Amino acid sequence: MTLPRYIHFVFLILSLVAAGTAAQDATPYPRISQEAFKARVPFFDYAREVPLDGRVVREWDSQATLRQKIVFRGAQGFLVPGYLEFPKQATKPYPLALLLHGWSGSKEAWYEEGNIISGGEMRKALLDSGYAVLALDAATHGERSNEIDYQHANVFEDPKAPPTRNYFTFAEISVQTVKDYRRALDYLATRDEIDMERIGLVGYSMGGMDSFYLLSVEPRIKMAVACVPPLLSEGYGPASPIDFTWGIQDKPFLLLAGRQDEMYDAARFEASYKAYIESPKTKLIWYDQGHKLTEIYVPDALAWVKAQL
Repeated sequence: MTLPRYIHFVFLILSLVAAGTAAQDATPYPRISQEAFKARVPFFDYAREVPLDGRVVREWDSQATLRQKIVFRGAQGFLVPGYLEFPKQATKPYPLALLLHGWSGSKEAWYEEGNIISGGEMRKALLDSGYAVLALDAATHGERSNEIDYQHANVFEDPKAPPTRNYFTFAEISVQTVKDYRRALDYLATRDEIDMERIGLVGYSMGGMDSFYLLSVEPRIKMAVACVPPLLSEGYGPASPIDFTWGIQDKPFLLLAGRQDEMYDAARFEASYKAYIESPKTKLIWYDQGHKLTEIYVPDALAWVKAQL
């Protein structure tokens, strides 16, 4: 072997060794102990004696679906708006998919096609398959911007915004949203359209993060699809998703992730899945995408819902 070829061979071997070492260095994100997790679960409790005051305030009756705008009183007294939609071709009681939007989005995101969460495509696929859907505005988002003086929810958008816009922390927003979805289920239990034994969720980004909390604290939710959720978020403090992997247990759980997503490290994400989540009832699917998976995720999400709900 000539010297140049030998040197090339050595560099090739070193490169392969380095790549293998890097792969082995992919360690799971750290998480708290199970005892500490159990101590955090009560953060999501709420007072059931607070009146729901739930009602329908508007309807859209189309050939294929009936959509209602509902409002009810959340756990802290705020009125929570949402869209509840039923597929006319199916029969009551309907299985239900909760739809949880991402940070700085709103319930409207599930009614727009081609956006960052492919919300319209996902919602239509569920309705066409016979599922009712419910999409709420997360705390401080959408029509709930009155909770932060009608400012935008994105706290990094304008450093000159009034301080009251940041009155709620990231963790408080998620905790409140989870409580509100639990309250929404209390409201739906008073109606006869929904099969309360067949409830799941599809969450995107922040909504995917919220799925960890909901599976941990709400037994009425039987399964979840979490799209591109950052597993470790130091800004969320006591509500970082990695710490709530303890709560998934034996519930069917599908993770959909993009290898080019800058919101997390793909290698550590996968290592965390294998260390904390992987079971016969869970699955991780990767796409060669960023935080916007595009509509390619919709068939996989729908197939999981249909198989598990």
